[in-house]
Amino acid sequence: MAANDLPLDLAALRAAHARLCGVVSRTPQWHNDALSAELGLSLQFKLENLQRTGSFKIRGATHKIGRLLAQGPPPAGVVAVSAGNHAQGVARAAALAGLRAVVVMPVSAPLTKILACRKLGADVRLAGDNLEQAAELAHRIAAEDGLAFLHPYDDWDVVAGQASCGLEMLEDAPDMTLAVVPLGGGGLLAGVALALKLQNPAIRVVGVQTDAVAPWRRFLVDGSIEEVSPGAHTIADGIRVKRPGEHTRQVIARHVDEIVTVDDNAIAEAIVTLLERTRTIGEGAGVVGLAALLQGKIWLGADERAVCVISGGNVDMTLVGRSIDYGLASSGRLMSVAVTVADAPGMLMRLLKTVAELGINIRHVEHRRGELHVPVGMTEIILQMETRDFEHQRELIVHLVGEGLTVRNLLGL
Repeated sequence: MAANDLPLDLAALRAAHARLCGVVSRTPQWHNDALSAELGLSLQFKLENLQRTGSFKIRGATHKIGRLLAQGPPPAGVVAVSAGNHAQGVARAAALAGLRAVVVMPVSAPLTKILACRKLGADVRLAGDNLEQAAELAHRIAAEDGLAFLHPYDDWDVVAGQASCGLEMLEDAPDMTLAVVPLGGGGLLAGVALALKLQNPAIRVVGVQTDAVAPWRRFLVDGSIEEVSPGAHTIADGIRVKRPGEHTRQVIARHVDEIVTVDDNAIAEAIVTLLERTRTIGEGAGVVGLAALLQGKIWLGADERAVCVISGGNVDMTLVGRSIDYGLASSGRLMSVAVTVADAPGMLMRLLKTVAELGINIRHVEHRRGELHVPVGMTEIILQMETRDFEHQRELIVHLVGEGLTVRNLLGL
């Protein structure tokens, strides 16, 4: 056992990092001036969304397969269960090693991740509504076909692989005081926490999970794992994990300082913020750390120097547009109002003239007549508009009400 009573010490983590050189990318770590000023700290992003296969998962998968090959005769192949990112990491690592790869994904897995796995040569099977149900088929395939099962997080070799991310973080920011890391099953958080705390115990490590699926919520308080509702839904599908790992619990209990949660609305805002500030895309699970910082969920000390891990960028493209619109609405840059006017010639032109004079751009116009809430002889005009901020929106509403019009803010913001 290592000095910290865990089977991984700093030498083991550095050896794992060395094995990944040339196969896994050393992702960039960018300082963001604008967000640093806005949040009152020095903020860097560790951009694992720019990693090969689009997430950190390739680190653990590659290291695990390399260890399997080094320890004995190669297996007939590997099988994994994943919502997408671990599957892609396993698929690519297996292809490089010349191994067959089978990945089992929940039926709700994003199509983009399913197609990506197939393009990497994996045999993709869909089963169950969640990772736990998909895992049943994966274990059965492993037993029947003689394949090695690659756990997405509860494996010391996988944790050691993910720790390479933490080693790079500290090398690129040796004065860091805070690490903010997404938390699902715990593989990434455990690896990063080990890499940092074994070198500088003073660094504060915070894990962030989605509020809808938060089994870790009270773990650091009383050691309990919270039961998750079977129907729990979140846009952060990559960390929708209901059963945290046993190995990862050991590390997190000793080396993680705090665990916080964020809701899907905050996650959507973080997707937009990351896109605007770094010109890179982050998936829901990948941006929860940024969401926590933006929402003030993490206490910040004086002269805080933080590194926030953006763990993946394999976002479901159908979600991007919805997230952007929500992010714009929540920041006062998109609004929808219903204005009731007389159903007479020239009324629409009058309304549009008022909007134009206030410097507001209209995205969409819709008329409603003959509905119970619209009086006879009147029409309801629905406008979706781009505005500067909430004050700009209030200016419009005050102006319209001043003209004697009935106005409803459809977004309720």
